[in-house]
Amino acid sequence: MNEDFLLSSYTYQLPQKLIAQAPVTPRDSSRLLIVDSPISCRHEVFQALPHWLRSGDLLVLNDTRVIPARLYGRKTTGSQVEILLLEEKPNNCWLALVKPGKRFTPGSKIIFDALDDQKDLGDFQLQGVVIDRDAATGGRLLQFELPEGTTLWHFLANYGQLPLPPYITENDSPGERYQTVYAEKPGAIAAPTAGLHFTPELLAKLEQQGIDRTYITLHVGVGTFRPVETEKILSHQMHQEWIEVSPETVAKINQTKARGGRVFAVGTTAVRALEGAAQQAGSDLIQPFRGKTNLFIYPGYQWQIVDGLITNFHLPASSLLMLVSALIGRKRLLSLYQEAIALNYRFYSFGDAMLILPQE
Repeated sequence: MNEDFLLSSYTYQLPQKLIAQAPVTPRDSSRLLIVDSPISCRHEVFQALPHWLRSGDLLVLNDTRVIPARLYGRKTTGSQVEILLLEEKPNNCWLALVKPGKRFTPGSKIIFDALDDQKDLGDFQLQGVVIDRDAATGGRLLQFELPEGTTLWHFLANYGQLPLPPYITENDSPGERYQTVYAEKPGAIAAPTAGLHFTPELLAKLEQQGIDRTYITLHVGVGTFRPVETEKILSHQMHQEWIEVSPETVAKINQTKARGGRVFAVGTTAVRALEGAAQQAGSDLIQPFRGKTNLFIYPGYQWQIVDGLITNFHLPASSLLMLVSALIGRKRLLSLYQEAIALNYRFYSFGDAMLILPQE
């Protein structure tokens, strides 16, 4: 079988010390590995990005905002509980992952603890009841007991914390540093990390150089951290994520393509949104789309919209590694990762970035 279709072909060894535990300051002082041809690469800092793009190019960024989706509480028996909100449902219900999950059968009640600096809530105490189990995620459907006319959104700031990826163990409260500077639409449980490198000043400089930008929305879900578990990757069931590609974004993409400009996705989430919307349209022309996509991109994929990519360094054997491999080839990508490791690049969410230019 073609090695590109085997999970074991996407492994690499990463020293623990290279897993970034905190972001650099300022944001755009992170390092940038530039893939400028099929046989060469260059090493810069992210502030140099404008030098590598052209007037008439278009950046597509994900404007999702991470919500404080991690809540702590206790059962009526006193045992401690941790939940991760996944998706809002009707009637004050949310789909959530619950730890420890096995003990939470329908009817189980959870009493949530307010944050230490948010105790002044009067007599109100946030509570929820398990009403069902979700087979697809292994999560639970929780119904929250809320004052009339309110939703859980009114109380998340009092009870919730930003959920960090499991490999970040030394940074409990990054605050706004785990949000992009253009984060606007709440709904994600993880940041679109390629966007964390941008500052307002860098965005302004890009604009001054004639490099346009537009936004999609993809609310990053728990599937981002779910590993591919089948050795034959074609058997992998890709998770669904909610996306929105607006008419304004579609117009900018079509204008860019028409005048010979290049479309750069900022992050794998922007890739999935753009290519997912094009797939829904059933043609090489992208159309506005609002809904869910489960698009799985791996080597051999026929690209429709994206010309280049800005992305962080991804986990071994992940669907994100396969997506980037579809753009420049698996062997080439793993070779670049080995070079980055040798040069002590920082990996994962708070790590450094890679700019993949069209391989002309």
